[in-house]
Amino acid sequence: MKVLTVIGARPQFIKAAAVSRELRERHEEVLVHTGQHYDEEMSDVFFEELGIPEPDANLGVGSDDHGAQTAEMLVGLEDLIASERPDAVLVYGDTNSTLAAAIAAAKMDPALAHVEAGLRSYNREMPEEINRVLTDHAADRLFAPSARAVENLAAEGVTDGVRDTGDVMYDAVLWARDRATDRSTVLDDLGVDPGEYVLATVHRAANTDDPDRLAAVLDALAADPREVVFPAHPRTVNRMREHGLYDEARDRLTLTDPVGYLDFVRLQDAAAVVATDSGGVQKEAFFLDTPCVTMREETEWRETVAAGWNTLVGADGEAISRALASADPPADKPQPYGDATAAAAIVDGLDDV
Repeated sequence: MKVLTVIGARPQFIKAAAVSRELRERHEEVLVHTGQHYDEEMSDVFFEELGIPEPDANLGVGSDDHGAQTAEMLVGLEDLIASERPDAVLVYGDTNSTLAAAIAAAKMDPALAHVEAGLRSYNREMPEEINRVLTDHAADRLFAPSARAVENLAAEGVTDGVRDTGDVMYDAVLWARDRATDRSTVLDDLGVDPGEYVLATVHRAANTDDPDRLAAVLDALAADPREVVFPAHPRTVNRMREHGLYDEARDRLTLTDPVGYLDFVRLQDAAAVVATDSGGVQKEAFFLDTPCVTMREETEWRETVAAGWNTLVGADGEAISRALASADPPADKPQPYGDATAAAAIVDGLDDV
């Protein structure tokens, strides 16, 4: 069987790495990078360190408005599907790359398989929510990361082809944690000790584009008595500068450039608590047994909240401060996302395409 895997952002490469290791033992894979997110860290070193196969094709689409970007990817992916003639198109998550590949596959011959199917934030203002809903309703194979995701699909009338595989990010994070423990020097480089710092990430437009929200988040982080390590995306830094917040944030927080994946996993693993507005970071923190404070009003990963390991606080400064100070999850921790064998379960689900 030939599987055409479509990815466009670094988190998707990391998830695909876990599946590709399993998939290539049984089938042929054509790995396609749409170029949706250009990342200088996606160099040969990145692929080598994480054991990620280099893409067989790169569409080189780059950043653009949602419609233009998705349309350009759709054209390129239709051409690739026509020339490669895969039996299945495999997509991950909720990016524009995911939606473009879903539309292309749905209008052509191959089966469409969606990893991370059934996730819902129930916030239709998020472009990611639209992408994941449309992809799920076009897919032939839906690989859900949890029982709740299966229930979400059933509530929308989607039951055929659904399989609870567990979360492939669990596979990837445990693999990266073991490798990072041996290889990463980021704690020494930053001069921080395990359990003695807060790790923060802020990148969502809802927080960065609103000066009041961004100021409230930064003030609450800076008010914590512990050192706050803040790997800041260039876009976030630009917004800090535009809003006149950068100089004070630089003085009160440990601002760093974005770090590589292994270093970031090491920082998450050793942090006292993580503060983030990222969906993926919430879940990785959960897998690494690190409590999380999420600076959003909703989350796709509601299991982490129900388990007491994740607290939703929005951009309320007082709520952020309280949650950081009281981040003490329960002793018992459920496993709603499986047992880190999702990659094998996903490939099993592709075997009958």
